[in-house]
Amino acid sequence: MKKPVVRTCMGCNEKKDKKELVRIVKNKQNEINIDKTGKMEGRGAYICEKIECLEKLEKSKRLEKVFEMKISEEIYKNLRGVILGK
Repeated sequence: MKKPVVRTCMGCNEKKDKKELVRIVKNKQNEINIDKTGKMEGRGAYICEKIECLEKLEKSKRLEKVFEMKISEEIYKNLRGVILGK
């Protein structure tokens, strides 16, 4: 039997099953995307589906540090929409 794939949320630092988290990807063209399939190519970062974790991530600019680039307000807005289920 396979072990579940575990990733750490960048907001709360809790380890959770990969399927419970939202994946954010930076590809080779330096584009940031929200990966709903979990299979997009590129550097990935994970966040819980909690608005508190997103706010913490945005305030700390941790995503910018991980991806080494400025993250646009639109990306955070799209993430907020995914987390709130819109």
